[in-house]
Amino acid sequence: MDYETFFAGHLRRLHDEGRYRVFAELERVAGSFPRARFHQGGTVRDVTVWCSNDYLAMSQHPAVIDAMQAAIGAQGSGAGGTRNISGTNTLHVALEQELARLHDKEAALVFTSGYVANETTLQTLGALLPGCEIYSDAFNHASMIAGIRHSGASRRIFRHNDVDHLAELLAAADPATPKIVAFESVYSMDGDISPIGEICDLAHRHGALAYLDEVHAVGMYGERGAGVAERDGALAKVDIVQGTLAKAFGVVGGYIASTAATIDFVRSCGAGFIFSTSMPPAIAGAALASIRYLTAHPELRVRHQERAASLKRKLAAAGLPVMPSSTHIVPLFVGDAALAKQATDLLMDRHSIYVQPINYPTVPRGTERLRLTPTPLHGDADMDRLVEALQDVWRTLGLGQRQAAE
Repeated sequence: MDYETFFAGHLRRLHDEGRYRVFAELERVAGSFPRARFHQGGTVRDVTVWCSNDYLAMSQHPAVIDAMQAAIGAQGSGAGGTRNISGTNTLHVALEQELARLHDKEAALVFTSGYVANETTLQTLGALLPGCEIYSDAFNHASMIAGIRHSGASRRIFRHNDVDHLAELLAAADPATPKIVAFESVYSMDGDISPIGEICDLAHRHGALAYLDEVHAVGMYGERGAGVAERDGALAKVDIVQGTLAKAFGVVGGYIASTAATIDFVRSCGAGFIFSTSMPPAIAGAALASIRYLTAHPELRVRHQERAASLKRKLAAAGLPVMPSSTHIVPLFVGDAALAKQATDLLMDRHSIYVQPINYPTVPRGTERLRLTPTPLHGDADMDRLVEALQDVWRTLGLGQRQAAE
């Protein structure tokens, strides 16, 4: 086989469809977010970032930076091995205890990323629970899908957030069969929220475990920042909660929290945990500091929600096609991959505003969009400048007329 020709042909098709991913080379500047330095062709200029998942800008917070620097100074840069071979650190243990408290669970387990946490946990449970069936929301994240597929368990896909469809599927199953219902709280591309309590109650009526991904909610929802399940009074109904340290908490890593037996089972049997070098102590220390700060400062969550609501109002008032969203995620409809890429290029080239286009396979074809993520540090002037820039881009590309015709 001519491998190079195959690779080149596939990449050419991505280019032709407008779906080829171009990474913007950014230099973050501590204390300046949402500003960053954009490096391109030997030149550097300041840009405003509008698509970061650093939702609360905690990566820039002095408490987090100080904790990371202190841990590096005290313990060095690396963990020294897997958790089993010299890689379990006092800061890992403290972080897991803090995460268990945050979610009111008996125990927690930290992974190197949210993706690894989902894939490892679902793969392990699905493979080792005898005859397990996994019921998965149609819009679940790629990491959940990967874990379910690799488990070899029977899988059933229920329509997105459709409790009635899930009920039909569960009613047709053998009551004695082990089951897992896997879903998310906040779906990150549409910004909608699942009916957590209803899904958990339904799962339990049919003898299923409720597995909830709170990646786009932890730190941002609930009185203490435990997520939408806490906000909606459903925390106790969730059997296994999965989260990330890389978004609202501003660091990197993932985790699950559950009963002590569940956590010990995944710790003892999950290949993605067993055979991965553990996160550096400085990462664990920074994440621990971030969680403790956000738990004690609900005003950041209030400010974050106000900023998102303000941006939605401004976009709608300007006649821009902001899509319905009940969360901090603000999607702006385009409907074409090539045009979405052209729009973001114009925003960067003309206005020094960085937004990344969202295309297939992240979203279905024909629903391509820009995904805006206002943070507590985006001011009114930033929003006004963004709206003016978007209006200019929409006029230049004729997007308003195109969308009206459709």
